[in-house]
Parts: sequence; structure tokens; C-alpha cells
Amino acid sequence: MEMQKLSLYLQRGIVALIILTAAALMINAARGDSAIFDETAHIVSGYDYVHNLDARFNPEHPPLVKMLAALPLEFQNISFTAGGDYWTGTNQEWTAGKALLYGSGNDANRIIFSARLAPILITLLLILMTYLLALEVVGRWWALLPTFLAGFSPMILANGHYVTTDTGAAFGILLALFYFIRFTLTRNRTNLITTGLAFGIAQSIKFSALILIPFFLLALAAFLIVPLIREWPSLSPQRKQRRLWRSLTTYVISLAGIFVIGYAGIIYPLYRAATWNYPAEKQIADTGLLLQSSSHRITADLTIWAAGNPVLRPFADYSLGVLMDIQREDQGNTAFFLGQLSNRGWHDYFPIVYSMKESLPALILVLLGLFLGCWHIADRARGTMREILSRIGEFIEVQFAEFCMILFIVLYWAFSISSPLNIGIRHILPTVPLFYILATGAVKKWFAAEPKLIPHTRMEKASNASHAFFGTGGKIALIAGIVLWAATETLSASPYFLSYFNELFGGTTGGYAYVADSNFDWGQDLLRLRLWTDANLSPSDKIAVDYFGGGDPHYTLGDQAVPWTSADGDPSAEGIHWLAVSANTLQEAKAALTADASRNPTDEYIWLSDPYHPYAKAGTSIFIYKLP
Repeated sequence: MEMQKLSLYLQRGIVALIILTAAALMINAARGDSAIFDETAHIVSGYDYVHNLDARFNPEHPPLVKMLAALPLEFQNISFTAGGDYWTGTNQEWTAGKALLYGSGNDANRIIFSARLAPILITLLLILMTYLLALEVVGRWWALLPTFLAGFSPMILANGHYVTTDTGAAFGILLALFYFIRFTLTRNRTNLITTGLAFGIAQSIKFSALILIPFFLLALAAFLIVPLIREWPSLSPQRKQRRLWRSLTTYVISLAGIFVIGYAGIIYPLYRAATWNYPAEKQIADTGLLLQSSSHRITADLTIWAAGNPVLRPFADYSLGVLMDIQREDQGNTAFFLGQLSNRGWHDYFPIVYSMKESLPALILVLLGLFLGCWHIADRARGTMREILSRIGEFIEVQFAEFCMILFIVLYWAFSISSPLNIGIRHILPTVPLFYILATGAVKKWFAAEPKLIPHTRMEKASNASHAFFGTGGKIALIAGIVLWAATETLSASPYFLSYFNELFGGTTGGYAYVADSNFDWGQDLLRLRLWTDANLSPSDKIAVDYFGGGDPHYTLGDQAVPWTSADGDPSAEGIHWLAVSANTLQEAKAALTADASRNPTDEYIWLSDPYHPYAKAGTSIFIYKLP
């Protein structure tokens, strides 16, 4: 008993160490990074929701993360006037964000860092949630491996310290998955309520969590149908009818309970608070303007009507966000990928970018797990179709958690690959911890497998050969090597997690050659540009700045910074001999155009010689040129 307690304390201590290390890495990065592009809108939106109980800004994203991020700002003496064009206009969060951070006499850096504390905490909860979900699948000691990979993932650490919704979405989805699995396996009132609340939390963080609805529909149907199919031949006609009715009733009541609890218990009160002081006439006008070009006309008209209903106004604001998210998906987004610029995206974008942005040790484990999983499936796929279907049903019943994770990954990736919105690996973050858990489960089975005494098939002979080649010691050394390599990789990349690419694709400095935007350059290095100018330029020197991000060059660099674009021509003609250009801006200026993309020739920096060999760099993403 004492040994069991000691083992449990040790496991918890390791989890705590992983979480504390991740916290330290994110806090360090948060202190040095300037505001990224999306934070300008998200911080002011959250502040408006909390301070003014007004939801006129940024309806395209649910409010929970933004509201939590704004809570520390309530304890600061912040100056922000609810007025001006950004207040009377529609969806003016970008202008309002600039006014709050850089135009109202506030300490922008303090506001930004304070707002990042809540997303950091949510990311730590994501790491803990990875551990709790892994416990259900691989057991206590093995659960430490996916927890470690999540805590040391450059992708998670990069997005986890910004006021955005991506790691929050991953947390919400894992939370909903965890409680849905628990409820399905043990259906009672407590588990139903917790599943519904978890579903509501996920929906209040990011609209991509709507995919949980078809996932719940399919997963619960599979769980209920499999035993029904197995029992069907042995049931009498009367029992068949009763059994079918009971399964259908369980299905409908369970799903209805989850959805009603989620929307009535979380979404409605949250949006009710955010819209408390949002004038009804303003909400109606904003909703009508934002949905005037919606292709989902019936839903859009219902949303506009609901915006004027005192009871339904919170749901109208939620529906507006969903429809705006759909509109953006339909419209696409200009992005750079593998030397091209496109507005409609690429179907191979996410698989390729994941292979670039995932650390090599984690990628090796994921690919090993995929190989072992496919090997196991191929081995189990022998026999008659009836036997194969029986094994699939057994897998769903006995390993329901793994089935749920696989089903969710398939659904989420199918949706992501079909989307033209190719602006960052952050959009598939909810599946990354699931990769780690499933891969660990496959490796655990590989460890536990015993060689066949008399192998009969080629697969059994190959399996025996792998056991002989690696042995127990070799397998342990492989996992230890992955852990040490991953830790070293992440620590050496700090604090440049956003621009991290693995060694095969340029590391933290060279990934911009393959893909940009939030994969490499989101505006995080403006403070580091200030450090560079302080160290290398005299106070009288000017530097032309073409910056992409949420920072403000004049606020950060003062009068030394001169706003610039390619169309302004060579700054040296005006006596300015230094130029700073964001990597994302540079790639959008130089990339080859696909048929759906266009660009003004004056925006192509044709006057800048050798743009990919700058004089220096600020951080990893701002290129600095010394002009003649």
C-alpha cells in the first residue's frame, strides 16, 4: 500500500513538473513577444464584454477566453472611452483595439501580458486534461508520455501564451470528449450534467467545437447499435421492438440532455452577460449589416429577428458568430504555402504543415504509433467479413475511448482539409494531444506483446523480428531518446515557439520559406526590433517599418520608426537607410500567384535587392535591411 501511494505521488509530481515547466516557458515567451495580429481585437473585445457588458466587438469568436483574459484588466487603471467611430460603427474591434492599447495613454505591454495569463492557465489545463484522458486509455505511468509531449509541444506552447482561442478550443474539446466517454460508459444524471456543461464550455470558446455535435451523434449511435446488432438474431420479435425502442429513447434523451444543458447552462448565461448593456437597436443594426451577404438566408433572417427579442438576444449573438464563421470559411483567406499565394487553400496544407511544425521526436512517436496501429488492423482484418465486423464491434465496445478519439480525428481533419482557410497549424491543435495518446497506446501494446513461439504468417514472423531487433532494452532506449530529444528541442527553441519548425524544415529561423502567417510570423517580434535598434542605431537614425501584427511601431520605437510599404518605394531616396519588413509581408509580396490570387505589382518589393538575405533579423520574423 505504501509503495502504491509513493508511486501515485511520484506520478503526480512528474505531471506537476511538466505543467510548471510549460508555465515557465510560456510566461517567458509572453514577456518578450509583442502583440500578435489577433490579440488587438480579442483583448479589447474581452475588456468590453467584462467592463461594459457590451458585445458589439468581435462576434466572430465566442466570448469565454476573451472574458477570462480581460479579468485582470479590471484591477488596472485603464483608460478607454466608449465612443468614436469604432463605437458607433460595426465590427470595429481592430480600430478599438489600437485605441485601447496604443491611443489612450495605457501601458500596452502591461495590458497584453496581463491578458495572456488566462490563456496560459487554460493551456496548463489542456496539458492536465491530456493526462486525465490518457489515464483512461494507457494507464498511469504510460499517461506521462503524452502529457510530456503536450507540455513540451512547441505548437501548444506557441499558441498557449496568446489571447486567442486555439488552445482554449483544444482544452474545451478534450474536456467534452472526456466527459462524453465517461457518460456513455456510465450513464447517470451526474455524468449527463457534466458532459452537457463541458459541451457548453467548448462551444463558448471556439465555433469549430460545433463539430462535437455530429461527433456525439455518430459516436453514441455506434455505441448503442453494436450490442443491438450482436443480440438481434437471438431476440424474439417482441424483444426486438422493445430493445430497439429502448436504444432509440436512450439516444434521443442523452443527446437532447447534453445539448440543452450546454446551451441553456453555459452559452445562454454567458452571452446574456456579454449583451447586458448592448443596446437592442444597435445589436439589430449590427446583425443585419454583418449578415446582409449571408448565403444562409433563412437562418440569417431568423438571427436578425431574434436580435430584437429580449429573451432570444443572447442566442442571436451566438448565431451571428456561427454565421460569420461560416461566411469566412466560404470566402477563404489569402495565404502563402510552398512558394505560392492563394485565396482558396490547398487540400494537403494541414498534413504537410503538421509534418513541418511537429518536433521530430514527437513526429517519430506519432508515425510509429500509426504504423503499429495499421499493423494491428491489418493483422485483425483476416477472416470472413462477419468475423471482421465482429472485431470492429468488439473494438467499439471494449475500447470506446480509442474509438472516440479516432472518430474525432477523422471528422476534424476531414473538415480542416476541405476548408479553404489555411492560415495556421493552430486550427488542428485539438487533435494533437489525441495523436500523442493514441500513439502511446500503440507503443504500449508493442512493449507488452510477446513473440509467437511458432509464427505462421509473414506478419507474425516480421513481428518476431522486431522484438528480436529491439528487445525490451532497445524499446526503453527508444522512448527515453524521444523524451530527451523532445525536451532539448523545446528548450532550445524557447522563446521562439511560434516560428518553430523541425530540423528538416529550417528550425526556428528558416520555416518562413515554406509557410507563413500564424505558423511563423504573427507580429510577435516588434519588441525585439526595439532591442535591435537600441543596440545598433543612433537616436537620429530612422528605420522604415513594414510590419504585420498587432503591435504599433510608433508606440514601440517612437519617432525613429517610419511606417512604410513596398508601394512607397526605396526609403533611401528619402534619406532612410534602414528597412524592417515582416516575413509574412515579404512572402506575400514575392510568392507566385495561383489563379485565384491577385497582387498589385507595386506591392512586390521589386526595388529591394536580395530580400532573403537581410542584414539582420529582429527575433526570427522581422527582416532588417541596410540600404545604400
